[in-house]
Amino acid sequence: MAVYSDADAHAAHVAACDEAVHIGGPRPQESYLRGDVILDAARRAGADAIHPGYGFLSENAEFAVACARAGITFVGPTPAAIAAMGSKSAAKSLMEKAGVPLTPGYHGDRQEPDYLLTQAQRIGFPVLIKAVAGGGGKGMRRVDDSAGFAAALASCQREAAASFKDDRVLVEKYLTSARHIEVQVFGDHHGNVVYLFERDCSVQRRHQKVIEEAPAPGMTPERRRQMGEAAVAAARAVDYRGAGTVEFIATGDGFYFMEMNTRLQVEHPVTEMITGLDLVEWQLRVASGERLPRAQGELSIAGHAIEARIYAEDPTRDFMPSIGRLEHLQAPVQSAEVRVDTGVRAGDEITPFYDPMLAKLIVHGASRAEAISRMRMALAQYQIVGVRTNVEFLGRLMSAPAFVEARLDTALIERERNHLFAQRTETTPAMWDLVAQASWRAQREYGKGASVPRPTSPWDDRSGWTLGVRGERRWKFREGEVEREIAVPPAADDPAQGVVVRGNELHLFLEGEHRVFHRIDPYLPATEAADVHGGLLAIMPGRVLAVHVKAGDEVAKGAPLVVLEAMKMEQTITAPAAGKIARVLCAPGDQVREGAELLAFADQ
Repeated sequence: MAVYSDADAHAAHVAACDEAVHIGGPRPQESYLRGDVILDAARRAGADAIHPGYGFLSENAEFAVACARAGITFVGPTPAAIAAMGSKSAAKSLMEKAGVPLTPGYHGDRQEPDYLLTQAQRIGFPVLIKAVAGGGGKGMRRVDDSAGFAAALASCQREAAASFKDDRVLVEKYLTSARHIEVQVFGDHHGNVVYLFERDCSVQRRHQKVIEEAPAPGMTPERRRQMGEAAVAAARAVDYRGAGTVEFIATGDGFYFMEMNTRLQVEHPVTEMITGLDLVEWQLRVASGERLPRAQGELSIAGHAIEARIYAEDPTRDFMPSIGRLEHLQAPVQSAEVRVDTGVRAGDEITPFYDPMLAKLIVHGASRAEAISRMRMALAQYQIVGVRTNVEFLGRLMSAPAFVEARLDTALIERERNHLFAQRTETTPAMWDLVAQASWRAQREYGKGASVPRPTSPWDDRSGWTLGVRGERRWKFREGEVEREIAVPPAADDPAQGVVVRGNELHLFLEGEHRVFHRIDPYLPATEAADVHGGLLAIMPGRVLAVHVKAGDEVAKGAPLVVLEAMKMEQTITAPAAGKIARVLCAPGDQVREGAELLAFADQ
């Protein structure tokens, strides 16, 4: 049985389940964070268990307590374990007592901004501000100096409150050239705890994972045993039951406890791939009171697995989330070595209310090199039209020298920018021809669904047939700033299935690249772009959280002007140049579309 919000009424998970219950409005605070409403839905449906998924209430101790009081099994750890490990501050204090090495930082209860700044200065910049109840990169900011601390803290607190209903934060030393390695643990009600090896999650953007792989490259058996035993010790310290993940920051000299996620992780499929186990099945068995299906000595690693997160976002615009309708969606062919976990289908709307992840693409190979090769091929098969995505970026990532050579750390994307964001090569004549042929094919196919058999007369023939001379069509196309006229003969072969036609817009998917062409229709009047000179536009659709200026203010280049929230993330829009604010056209709480004018600058 599924629950759904107003925004998810037609979602794939609703269609897949036997029953579905509406629980509220589109914002998480109106639905998926409403434990009382979810419990009421479970009671009405006669459910005896609730699986909380990856986020929202999955690490909420109060919700776990409420489930117990209602006589409904919470498929997860005990409320005490969630409370102990769900708070990053409490977890670090517990690990410190247990002798587990910690990253230098402040994990106390005091939350006054001035006091937290003092702690950051004591620790030494750069520091990382992290939501105490956080996860998924929400409520997390790197700060490089005292001047930027207050704004980053306020932003973290807003994101944390919106995502987890808890605005408390901690401050830690930001370790450069470090790897993010996590260990999958499992416990049962009979005192058994095992670790199912590790995952490397170092490749990140916005402090959120993009690529995960298992096992971690370069991991020695001794280091694997040390980290696994430390993770098991952490789980035993709170009498842990069910699936959990103990996360570490690893350097050349050692490893440091970061946090424990008291839930199943988004990246758990890579662990399933290398162990041959179903971790959700394990969760349900443990929740039913059974013993763990296997002991530590019965667990082993086979091959290598990589997961890539497919996001609706624009990597060229600092990974800005993208919303819209999935007009076309073609995923890679699935097999024993290629798996696609997704909750969206062609025709679905990607809204600004939830995380912009569209799918998880997981591959397995006998070696890491084979897994990388398989991931490249699978990514090249992905076709998505309607929103911007990171698919092409992920393909480049798979060929980045640092990734291929396993020189991994959390700064890899920034370090490899020249490769990852390199300019495309010039569009080849063959690409223009493919697009032109696809446009002709689309025109020939137009109307074939009519009930009258075709052709009924020569005037219905769209093939371009002519008598005595070679017929052809000449069309103009544009890609970016480049225009070209193409002559297409009527006998041209149909192009490969790499061109998706949407009216006069044509999407070419070829060798991992996605290029967008426009057919220039000479019979359509040219449209004049709206004159927005001197205005500041919304760079994404979302809700206005804060406006930092008023009419008449003088602002410097880079000054924060407006804060937008979309897909559980904040984006601060800054001044593109020094100037004077003429008018403020938005207010906190406003829902704005992409491209909406937010501010107007005075003429200089």
